Amino acid sequence: MNLARLQSIFAGNGCQKIYVKKLSPNDNSKNQVYLGGNFEILNIFPLSSIETESAGDWERERFKASLKFGWISEEGKIYPAPHAQFILYPKYPEVRFSGFLLGCEKPPSELMTQRTADRLLLLSITDKGIVIGYVTGPTTELAGEFEKLNIIDKLGVFSLIDLPLTVNNKQRLIDELTRIHKKDWILSKRLDKYGNLLPCDSPNCGGFTLEAELGIKPNGFSEPDFLGWEIKQFGVTNFEHLDNSVITLMTPEPTDGFYISDGAEAFINKYGYEDKNGVADRKNFGGIHKSGLKHPTTGLELKLEGFDSLSGKIRSADGMIALVDKNNNIAASWGFGSLLLHWNRKHNQACYLPSINNKEKERKYKYGNRAILGMGTDFQLFLKEMAIGHIYYDPGIKMENVSTNPKIKKRSQFRIKSSNLNNLYKEHEIINLIDK
Repeated sequence: MNLARLQSIFAGNGCQKIYVKKLSPNDNSKNQVYLGGNFEILNIFPLSSIETESAGDWERERFKASLKFGWISEEGKIYPAPHAQFILYPKYPEVRFSGFLLGCEKPPSELMTQRTADRLLLLSITDKGIVIGYVTGPTTELAGEFEKLNIIDKLGVFSLIDLPLTVNNKQRLIDELTRIHKKDWILSKRLDKYGNLLPCDSPNCGGFTLEAELGIKPNGFSEPDFLGWEIKQFGVTNFEHLDNSVITLMTPEPTDGFYISDGAEAFINKYGYEDKNGVADRKNFGGIHKSGLKHPTTGLELKLEGFDSLSGKIRSADGMIALVDKNNNIAASWGFGSLLLHWNRKHNQACYLPSINNKEKERKYKYGNRAILGMGTDFQLFLKEMAIGHIYYDPGIKMENVSTNPKIKKRSQFRIKSSNLNNLYKEHEIINLIDK
C-alpha cells in the first residue's frame, strides 16, 4: 500500500480528509489508542450512540460512544469492526479508541497488538457516515511517503491530509450567504420534507426561509445543516447591533424525570400555570430558568448534576441538567450522554446570521451582511456557560383545550445571548459578506 493508492481508496468512498496519528508504544488493543485530551474528537467522527458507565468513582467514570467503523485491507476492501467504540474519560478528560479488532473478519491484529513506536493510524469518514481506517508499520513505503509530506494542518493528535478535489465548504457557505444577503427582501417560505416550497407566516419563519434558500429540508437527524455547518438565524432590529439578540442553540426533549415517567400533560398540570394573557382553557410552562435559581412561577430550580463548574469538567457519567422542585423531585432532566452526542456533532461548525422581519401584507425577511462563524466546540464549554447563567432553559410548552380535548405543543429550548457565543467556540470570527 502506498499513499496514492490509499488516498484513492479513501476518495472513492466519499472521504474528504485523512486524519493521521503516529502511534506510541502504548497505542494498542490492550491499552486502547489515545485520541486526545478533550472531547473535540466527537466533533470529527460521527457516533451512533453514547452510553454512560458510572462507577460511583470519578477515577473510573466514563462514556462509551459507539460508531460504524471498518478496516481497509491491503486489497482495498473494507471489513467492519462491529465493536469499535470511543471511550470518554471525563476526569482527565481524554478519549481513547477501543474494541477495534473484536469481531472483525480481517483486522490488522499484528500491528495493533504490538508496542512498536511510530506506526501510523490513518482514519477518515465516508459520505455514508462510516469511519474507515488503515494502519501501517514505521518502515513501510507509506510511512516513508508520509514523513516527506510538509503537513501544516493539525487537529489535536492528528495531522490532516486533504484529499484531491476537496471542496472548500467554508467558502461555499460564505458565497451562499452573500447571495442571500444581496437578494434583499425575501418572501417568507419553507420546505417540506420532500423539498416542496410552501408559504410560511409564523414568527419563527426566519429560520425556515433561510433554510429554504439553502435547500435544507427538515429532518430529525443530529447532523449539521449545510456542508458540515449548523445554520442559525436570529432576529435583530438593526444589522449594526448583533450583541443583544437571543439565539436558540438546541431544542432537545427531556430524557428523564416526571415529564417522561408521567407524560407532558401531567407535567403541565403539576408545574404549569394558567395563561397569563387570559387565553381561556390554556396552561403554559415557560420562563427563563437559570442554573442555581428558583423560578418564581414554576417553582423549579435548574441544576447541573455531575458537573464541576470550578474545573469545567464532567465529574459523573450519570450527570444531567435537571429541573428540580421544592421537594427535590426531578421534574425533567437531560442526561449528559444524549446532549453530548447532539452538541459536539451538530455544533462543531456553526453559522449565525442576523435577519430583519418586515410584515406588511406579506411576511418578508432580509438577511444581514455580517455572519458569525464558530468553529471547534466542546460540550463542557456548553455546561460551563450554563453554570454561570449565559445559557438558560427557556421553554415554550403549552396545553390548549385543557378541560375538553387537551392539545399539547412541546418546545424545550436552550438559549444564549449573541454576545456570549464566542465563549462556546475555540475559533470565532465575524465575516463581512459585502467584502467577499
